Amino acid sequence: MWRLARRPTLQARFGHFFSTAVPGPCIVHKRGADILHDPWFNKDTGFPSTERDRLGLRGLLPPRVISFEQQHDRFMLSFRSLEHNTQGQPADVTSLAKWRILNRLHDRNETLYYRVLIDNIQDFAPIIYTPTVGLVCQNYGGLFRRPRGMYFSAKDKGEMMSMIYNWPSEQVDMIVITDGSRILGLGDLGVQGIGIPIGKLDIYVAAAGINPQRILPVMLDVGTNNKRLLEDNLCEQLSQPRLEGEEYLSIVDEFMEAMSARWPKAVVQGTAGVALAGLFGAVRAQGRPLSDFVRQKIVIVGAGSAGIGVLNMAKQAISRMVRDGDKNEVGNPNPFWLLDKNGLITKARQNLDPAAARFARGSGPGEIEGLGEGSSLLEVVRKVKPHVLLGLSGVGGIFNEQVRAKMSLQPLSQTNICSLIRNIHFFSSSAYLII
Repeated sequence: MWRLARRPTLQARFGHFFSTAVPGPCIVHKRGADILHDPWFNKDTGFPSTERDRLGLRGLLPPRVISFEQQHDRFMLSFRSLEHNTQGQPADVTSLAKWRILNRLHDRNETLYYRVLIDNIQDFAPIIYTPTVGLVCQNYGGLFRRPRGMYFSAKDKGEMMSMIYNWPSEQVDMIVITDGSRILGLGDLGVQGIGIPIGKLDIYVAAAGINPQRILPVMLDVGTNNKRLLEDNLCEQLSQPRLEGEEYLSIVDEFMEAMSARWPKAVVQGTAGVALAGLFGAVRAQGRPLSDFVRQKIVIVGAGSAGIGVLNMAKQAISRMVRDGDKNEVGNPNPFWLLDKNGLITKARQNLDPAAARFARGSGPGEIEGLGEGSSLLEVVRKVKPHVLLGLSGVGGIFNEQVRAKMSLQPLSQTNICSLIRNIHFFSSSAYLII
């Protein structure tokens, strides 16, 4: 069977997560059409004659053997043809058409799918993840063809410990879970939010070398408050209001207990935790002790669920450091400058989102003259002189040349800044930072 190439540098650094290569011959217990219908084992017309005989495939495929490389080239030719034929079409139509052709490949031949992603990550990351994934989630009911990942719902209470063993992989290294409550600033999309963990894990496989057989996207369906979904008889969503409080937490607790019982070493990913680790790393990159985190000036672009989640976790970390550290050391009472598509968020903002209100800038000590409601990112960077610039927005091009040039006046050289951006710019709605 085909094997994805191992990335030796990543393998050495991160151990068992980066085990994409199959160590030897792959034992296949399926036969005939069952193999062709399994995207993990299916090689389409790439099965040589010996494998066709052994696996009962002779006569089920066209006789000519088309190699893996030829299939790769054929897919890319089809994709470029699609790009050409959709020129001039509305952006949403083009984006969904590109997502569909990739999703069909994913449904049919996972090995080829991940090879295509790895070889074309900068072109395809915006299609399988942000910004296209938001559009996919909004239309997921109409795009759904086959299940991917696992679904745990409020109706499964008391059954999750047995349900977790329905997943066929014996080993899982990384789980990405959502309840669909706040998807990329689009609001409550309920069960249709499963597109987020699917897309994010595909990025981890293609860009970080995580074994695609050891990932698990999970949807916790605890209802929805989206009236449109509740009234849609064709939606896969539980038709009930979203659970809250102790009822909600009991579902989360039961899932976590079941997951930990079967895969105690699996990583459950959350954007806020990953970003906080990056912020701590930024302090060390400046040659400062970790305790200096309380005095960092941090500008965050993106006031959606991811941005607010990172801010809440960072604020909690600062509070703990101040509480547990030297009582004579006082950190910045509000070290955050939060921006959205309308610029700097202040207490003068009309219809201010309650989640963002606690981080809105005001007046008095700690405020900077010349900055007000709606100030641009460039103005904020110029006047605040932040230690860290953190982006959690699905909008591309925010960190333009002017912003990067202004940040380059900080201790890290412009060359290193640009290198950092080139390495991770396609993770547009996960955390990316400049220090």
